[in-house]
Amino acid sequence: MLGATISVLRGAPADVAGPTVVRVTRAATVSVILVANAVGASLTILLLTLILPAPDEATESASLLRNAIGIATVVPAVFLLGARAGLRAGTRASRWLVDDRVPDERERRAVLRLPLRVFAIQARMWGVATLAFVALNLPAGALFAFEVGITIVMSGLATAAVGYLFTVRTSRALVARALAHRAPAPRETSGVRVRALLTWALATGIPVSGALVLSAIAIGLDEVGKAELGRSIVVLAGISLGVGLLATALFARSVSDPLRALRDALARVEEGDLDITVTVNDATEVGSVQAGFNQMVAGLRERERVRDLFGRHVGEDVAHRALHDGVALGGEEREAAALFVDIVGSTTIATECSPTEVVDLLNAFFGVVVDVTHAHGGLVNKFEGDGALCIFGAPLAHDDAAGAALRAARDMQARLRREVPEAPAVIGVSAGVVVAGNVGARDRLEYTVIGDPVNEAARLTELAKDHDAGICASEAALSGARDATEREHWTLGDEVVLRGRGEATRVAVPS
Repeated sequence: MLGATISVLRGAPADVAGPTVVRVTRAATVSVILVANAVGASLTILLLTLILPAPDEATESASLLRNAIGIATVVPAVFLLGARAGLRAGTRASRWLVDDRVPDERERRAVLRLPLRVFAIQARMWGVATLAFVALNLPAGALFAFEVGITIVMSGLATAAVGYLFTVRTSRALVARALAHRAPAPRETSGVRVRALLTWALATGIPVSGALVLSAIAIGLDEVGKAELGRSIVVLAGISLGVGLLATALFARSVSDPLRALRDALARVEEGDLDITVTVNDATEVGSVQAGFNQMVAGLRERERVRDLFGRHVGEDVAHRALHDGVALGGEEREAAALFVDIVGSTTIATECSPTEVVDLLNAFFGVVVDVTHAHGGLVNKFEGDGALCIFGAPLAHDDAAGAALRAARDMQARLRREVPEAPAVIGVSAGVVVAGNVGARDRLEYTVIGDPVNEAARLTELAKDHDAGICASEAALSGARDATEREHWTLGDEVVLRGRGEATRVAVPS
């Protein structure tokens, strides 16, 4: 329960039940408003009885009795009526949350405008008190009654402003739930500028103006001495400064808290964490920024997902190059090595196994192919049925493409025989000049590698079936390897004219 209360008060209700959100919000709002009004009333009484100058008629027993009765009856009655009206407004604004449903537009606006509604209720409450006490003090003189009225209005507006700002803070959990399904729209409620100007006017501008008016009234009273007038001005100015400071601090927190949360969230995004969202719990431009941040992160998540899928389909190197340089039809000549790997007897496997088993076998087979190819700096360019074409030296240059392809062939065959023995494979390796680039159409293209080494590697797999190692490489691949140690693992054999080729190829096999 304590954790839920803290979450609600922080404005991030998360998974807290709707009735709990309403109950905690209502209790916090009523408590701070009652305290603010009690302090405001106490300061008003202090001002009128001990600080501000008053005519002799105001200190007579009859006048004191009238004000005492007013304080004992009018103040509690007005406060109770105001609290009841505030509770009723809060109940209407949060009934949808108790019913566990999405608010309609009317209920949504009621939540967003709840602080202004509470301010209006408090202003009316203090207005009634003003009229009552002005009437009670008219027998003591119109000027003193006016002084009483100005004092109560000044205190009431300042108290209502503080109550408004407190309600902005305590109702953030309600606002968060109301904005969970739609971001705040412009002009749905007051913006940051309006809130700032309202804070200044009600918490500083009006109290200071009231103090000036009361000082002018005091100056007009003949019996007021300089010391008494000076004390009144100092006290009024001090109260105005204190209330202004409190209101400004509340306003600053209402802006700085969500901005601080946004700053922390941005830091996590910068570190690569895209599984973060911020709670939209403000109905001003700040809430629009919160909603915009969530939309931005959602877009980044979608972009990252697309890039991940893109990279899985075409290879990480191709994906990074496409994202960095853009995509265009055409290719470029590169020195590269091609490794072609194929499953022997795939037709028999397909007839003896279920489709699901065939897919599982192919996934295990290609998992080894991809792992080994990446480990040696190559790219699995494409899967062709039960075979795969792996390229070393494109799209990224490799300082020893042929040597890497030869090492990869030996490692790949060893792992396939050890980890996927039910899928016997043959491997062909060749090297030379290829054309690497995007082929296809503008709206559908594919990164591919075209050239004689690719064809030669594919034909060498047919020859590899007649060798125990299941690997054949061309003399061009062996001579192109810069790693002398790797060349020692291979033995050159006879020349063979491969199917579909006019020139003979001298073949190398692992020693």
